[in-house]
Amino acid sequence: AYERLSLDEQLAQSRAFLARMRTRRSVRQFSTEPVAYELIENAVATAASAPSGANQQPWTFVVVADSVLKHQIRMAPEAEERESYERRMSQEWKAALAPLGTDWHKPHLEDAPYLIIVFQQVYGLEWDADGQPRKFKHYYTTESVGIAVGLLLASLHLAGLATLTHTPSPMGFLSDVLGRPSNERAYVVI
Repeated sequence: AYERLSLDEQLAQSRAFLARMRTRRSVRQFSTEPVAYELIENAVATAASAPSGANQQPWTFVVVADSVLKHQIRMAPEAEERESYERRMSQEWKAALAPLGTDWHKPHLEDAPYLIIVFQQVYGLEWDADGQPRKFKHYYTTESVGIAVGLLLASLHLAGLATLTHTPSPMGFLSDVLGRPSNERAYVVI
């Protein structure tokens, strides 16, 4: 139910949200302390409430806590990024990253209690009465998933959790490691 707020209430809520979001930071070192799983569930549910093209909700959120899976997820991008840092990246690019202290080492992928891998459903799949898959078009998937990720990050931040967006390149290994269907493409690792 929609409730119209007074201008004073609108401004107060807007200012409070802005102040909270301005404290959000990306971090690359994580505590291994346990995190209540409900915080992750609530953040994913918040993200799933995002608007999407034709209300198709073309996303899948995969939460990984298993240490073996987290290790596998770490190894592939480290190998690829080591090659990038050592041979592919220009000095200008390395200089731009220098203040952030990044390199090819990605221990945060194992240290963080949870990884949330967001997949974009590039097309929909449904099964007919004979169990045969049928593809159907999704609309504005990239934009829709981007909005959902924004809500996910805001929800995690408001719950007091630190995050980092990680987009290893290439990301196809994530579909293999996590056994995802053919219509999903990895979008980001949180």
